[in-house]
Amino acid sequence: MDTQSHLWRHAGCEALLTTVLLFGVGTVTRWVIGASPISRAVPGIHLELLVVGAVVGLLLAGLIVSPLGKASGGHLNPAISLAMWRFGVFPGRAIVPYWGAQLGGSLLGVLLARIAWGPAVASAPVAYSALRPAPGWSNLALFPAEAATMAAIVAIVGAFLSVPRLAPRVPWLVGGLIGSAIVGLGTVTGGCVNPARQFGPAVFAGQFGFLVTYLLAPLAGAVLAAWLLRRFRHRTVLSHRLCGPVAPARDASVPGR
Repeated sequence: MDTQSHLWRHAGCEALLTTVLLFGVGTVTRWVIGASPISRAVPGIHLELLVVGAVVGLLLAGLIVSPLGKASGGHLNPAISLAMWRFGVFPGRAIVPYWGAQLGGSLLGVLLARIAWGPAVASAPVAYSALRPAPGWSNLALFPAEAATMAAIVAIVGAFLSVPRLAPRVPWLVGGLIGSAIVGLGTVTGGCVNPARQFGPAVFAGQFGFLVTYLLAPLAGAVLAAWLLRRFRHRTVLSHRLCGPVAPARDASVPGR
């Protein structure tokens, strides 16, 4: 198969993975935060976010280690794809196809959740799972907070991916980090750290006030973390795959190569 076919096949995997992720986010938000027996049994938003964070974290890790995730790298996040390019293990010409796939999958996942669960997905407090920061936050304050959170995640992931014995643990690390961001930041900044996580929900909910920040801040954080890691750490990232490289010291299947 030629490299262009490889690229589009892997981008298609990213679209499917992101669709499943956003459908899962919409589903767990509808049943844990929206009106349901589950939400009535879980007292308070902080415990609800703990449940949401645990479920989304496990779902994300499972998608990364799935056959589709192993094929594409399991990024499911435009900021991760950008970081892998800056780490030098992902081709620049794959960025736009991956971003298109991830954002398209975000829209499709939200649509499928709306079809599956009906008007409750659109109604408050679910509102298509669109995120908002706490009252009093501005875009000027939100941007560095989201960028710093994404920078921390990328730095930790990059450090793990540069050590062969740690790289296979990255899927569970990513799931844990994203779950922790949901729990710890959900009532503060929204805890987005993934442009694809917010894109579909915000479009369907018509919430555009913070959308540009939620889209761009994680990208800025990813670039910063990749630069810092390459500048101050001697080890190089082994793979663009979040499940680890296909061989101990090299990744033989980078999309588009």
